[in-house]
Amino acid sequence: MLRFTLRQLEYLVAAADRGSVAAAAGELNVSQPSVSAALAKLEQQLGAQLLIRHHAQGVTLTPTGRRLMAEARNLLNHARELQRHAETAGTGLSGELHVAAFVTLAAAFMPALIESFAAAHPQLRINLSEGTQNDLVAGLRQGRFELALLYDVNVPADLRLQPLAAFDPYVLLPADHSLAKLKKISLRLLGDEPLILLDVPPSRDYFIGLLTSAGIEPRIAFSSPSLELVRGLVGRGLGYSLLVTRPHGDRTYDGRPLAVRPIAEKGTRGEIAIAALASLRPTRASTAFTEHCRNWFAGRDELGTRDAI
Repeated sequence: MLRFTLRQLEYLVAAADRGSVAAAAGELNVSQPSVSAALAKLEQQLGAQLLIRHHAQGVTLTPTGRRLMAEARNLLNHARELQRHAETAGTGLSGELHVAAFVTLAAAFMPALIESFAAAHPQLRINLSEGTQNDLVAGLRQGRFELALLYDVNVPADLRLQPLAAFDPYVLLPADHSLAKLKKISLRLLGDEPLILLDVPPSRDYFIGLLTSAGIEPRIAFSSPSLELVRGLVGRGLGYSLLVTRPHGDRTYDGRPLAVRPIAEKGTRGEIAIAALASLRPTRASTAFTEHCRNWFAGRDELGTRDAI
């Protein structure tokens, strides 16, 4: 027999998200004493403190509360899905799916993925977030995201991955750079050139690793977590960059032309995957979106071609 109710879990998630029992009560349109009593009862039933009460300053999760939060969110998602499925049997998926994407992948792929998925499932709303790899992993573990589109680099073992695509890294140069006349560029030719580094994990370690494996000690002139700032600095002749994501149109925001050249050496490709927390059972919505992503990438031209990125 269950020792807790879905309503208690709903109160817990709302209080954790809002940082306040009063705010949770307002959001759920119930009285504050009712929420407080339900949370106290939940802690008693589970035999563990889940929230730290700060006098006049709201609440925060205990370590035990943080560990339970992803499972609580997932259980609530399944309960809502069961209710929607019963109410709309035979009418397709509905509700909301929380998806996140790595900062450079979000702009490159998510608009097309969401548009095509929405055409097939118009009643299911995608709630989209973006962030660094660390942001995505933390969000999956906390239950804030059900899925995350990311690079398969240093992904922790508690995530379940569905591989989607692999792209070759390339050299980005000002269009008038002397090396731009080459069809392919050896990394060894870049040893004396200033590097404009895309400085966001795991991209930083990936690109530095490509250079050091070729015996190059990179001369970092500028670094930025912004893909477009990196492209803009290269366009102004301030250095070269190594990238994987390639926006359509080889010009910077301020109109400067860029040269994109393949790397002569064979190296590690940038592998994209969709991730979920391995310990949580996927919902029908997350399963459908994962399959949609797999089919969408499989339907592209040869992976790594200009049209793909």
